Amino acid sequence: MGRWKARTFTEGELDFMKVLWAQGESTPEDIVSALGKSGREVTGGTVRNVLAVMIEKGYVKRRKRSKAYLYKAKIDKENAQKNLAQNLLKNAFEGSESLLMKALLKNQEIHPEELNMIEKLIKDKKLEDKK
Repeated sequence: MGRWKARTFTEGELDFMKVLWAQGESTPEDIVSALGKSGREVTGGTVRNVLAVMIEKGYVKRRKRSKAYLYKAKIDKENAQKNLAQNLLKNAFEGSESLLMKALLKNQEIHPEELNMIEKLIKDKKLEDKK
């Protein structure tokens, strides 16, 4: 049985994981269709090859249903996002949360609702740390 060897997904693997997180169990044809709707054209053979690699890495599991295989994310979205963020923080920002936030806040426009959510998260974190 594979295990999650890499700490981050490749860009293509992340696209596949997003489909599996959104749709749950999926056939390769479901994945081809979902990726096509998002503008990424892939063949069924490519999808099967990538899924085989992702099974080996421990990202995905499969089960047989009749003559088809169904694929499902083995890693939940929240934990994967946490690991991706930690890896980005460590490797690109030398572990500095403030440098990461500076890059996010200064280099792109943030929707007011997102900014309010960030402020709430900071406030909640400060309250949590006081306990």
